[in-house]
Amino acid sequence: SEVPENLERLKVEREPSIDLLEAFVEHWKGITNYYIESTDENTPAKKTDIPWRLKQMLDILVYEEKQQAAAGEAGPCLEYLLQHKILETLCTLGKAEYPPGMRQQVLQFFSKVLAQVQHPLLHYLSVHRPVQKLLRLGGTVPGSLTEKEEVQFTTVLCSKIQQDPALLTYILEGKKTVGRKEASREATALPREAAGIKNEEQPHSKAPDRGAWGARALSTQLPAETEQPDGGTGESNLITSLIGLCKSKVPAGETQGAGAAATYLVQSSPCCPAIVEHLCQLYQSLPSFLDPADIAALEGISWRLPSAPSDEASFPGKETLAAFLGWFDYCDHLITEAHTVVSDALAKSVAEKLFVEILQPQLLHVSEQSVLTSTALLTAMLRQLRSPALLREAVAFLLGSDQQPAAPEDSPHTLGGHLVRHCDHLSDEPPPAPVTNPDGKTAVTEIVNSFLCLVPEEAKTSAFLEETGYDTYVHDAYGLFQECSSRVAPWGWPPAPTPLDPHEPERPFFEGHFLRMLFDRMSRILEQPYSLNLQVTSVLSRLALFPHPLIHEYLLDPYINLAPGCRSLFSVLVRVIGDLMQRIQRVPQFPGKLLLVRRQLMGQVPGEQLDHQTLLQGVVVLEEFCKELAAIAFVKFPPHGPHLRLSEPPEGHV
Repeated sequence: SEVPENLERLKVEREPSIDLLEAFVEHWKGITNYYIESTDENTPAKKTDIPWRLKQMLDILVYEEKQQAAAGEAGPCLEYLLQHKILETLCTLGKAEYPPGMRQQVLQFFSKVLAQVQHPLLHYLSVHRPVQKLLRLGGTVPGSLTEKEEVQFTTVLCSKIQQDPALLTYILEGKKTVGRKEASREATALPREAAGIKNEEQPHSKAPDRGAWGARALSTQLPAETEQPDGGTGESNLITSLIGLCKSKVPAGETQGAGAAATYLVQSSPCCPAIVEHLCQLYQSLPSFLDPADIAALEGISWRLPSAPSDEASFPGKETLAAFLGWFDYCDHLITEAHTVVSDALAKSVAEKLFVEILQPQLLHVSEQSVLTSTALLTAMLRQLRSPALLREAVAFLLGSDQQPAAPEDSPHTLGGHLVRHCDHLSDEPPPAPVTNPDGKTAVTEIVNSFLCLVPEEAKTSAFLEETGYDTYVHDAYGLFQECSSRVAPWGWPPAPTPLDPHEPERPFFEGHFLRMLFDRMSRILEQPYSLNLQVTSVLSRLALFPHPLIHEYLLDPYINLAPGCRSLFSVLVRVIGDLMQRIQRVPQFPGKLLLVRRQLMGQVPGEQLDHQTLLQGVVVLEEFCKELAAIAFVKFPPHGPHLRLSEPPEGHV
């Protein structure tokens, strides 16, 4: 008859004279007898005494280990479990799913034994071989009835590997050479096993031979187990299981490898290809109708919480996009945390398989919609990037390896060059980024006043509405400049321009394809759509915030000496103002219409269509952009220099 669990525990704990091995074998016999005597194939495993007996066996193993006089020695019960290949048999029973739900019970038992028994187990052939087989049974069908137990099982394995990375080879390898090596190690580790259970001098003499029930039970009740320890899928058990469980809603654990284990992962296992293949599959499952604006607006996706935030607006394809960005974030996190050997290999694999083979053809496609969507996806990925290794690969993907300065006659030979050319396309749709507050803001002396006074008084309207003024722009510019400076501090930029080498031959100055495109766009601010002008001025103000002395001088110093045919941001703005003064003469009632357009943009009056509306909106953007640049110049320029007579910076300015 069965003994209640609590009484059985008391029996083990309070009667130390009891023979633990006898009790352990008795419970194992109870499980095996079920397969000999039971005829009911429909009773769930949890309604039989199997779960209780497995629990008693676990308790005995744990208790026995605590009572061991010498730490690290395997007790008789543990030796019995290893010698009689109990885990192998349980794995077979779990695979057969007889009685129904047996696989769940087996997974739980494996997890608890590996987690609670302190004696090293995974290097034994009779342990890691059934572990490999059990891994093959799961991790492939999302939403299965044993998904929770599979996650717990793999989490325990990953925890053990994290404690001792050398164990990784026992989980991943399934080769005959490893089997022979481990068989030899087991013979050394457990000398009593060599004698077999018929040796009357050993405690195993009390243990019944499982052969009597084994052949009969496994031949009559279960399908034949013919898998070899070196099965073809043995190498990727844990990896494929983890990849499969990544689709699970149940949170899983993490693992790292080191040294030889990391090298093995890269050279002898499909770890990196499997992870990147899943990333590529998620990318290719994205619907083609994704709106670039929706892609740009979706933020806050983490691999720990891959589903999209519920407080954001829903759109078609949102969950699929969140799943991809969540897995990309996981890859980036893994590359950051993993061993250098693994992180470098994984970063190169992402660059080759996702960036080059899939993304690049889409970015160079003739279809404008394909270019817009893929550019928005690339932007979303770059926004999430944190790992140095993957960032290096992304930079090489975009800019190539050529470090020579660009020339005006160069045709775009890098992907970045093609993307810059897309920005100057006749179409006025590059993927719209979410509208954010302006980056910059207002000023005081000659340099600051040079920007503030660019727009003539007859083209200014902000003073009439008492909206965001000088002080607010300066405050915003100061905070953004401090943030930008802290981010680029590790890059070691010089505080001042380095003197030109007098021996270096002179060559014509070229601002580069990117700045040329921005300056060309800026020169057309009076004839471009309002939303496009916001994007162009936003990019330029972001660039102006960078504390590099050459960027600073080129974009913010109105007094920079320019060679014939060269231009700076200030010179472009001067030409735009000259064009504006000509156009104003051709617009009747210009001041009143300009004020009305500003009120429309602020949402104060209905947005009715007006003549010259594009021009009027461009003038409003131009006025605000000049205030923005003036503010950035104020917080960046030092209060000294040949042309500078700036007042003191705000309190606390460094």
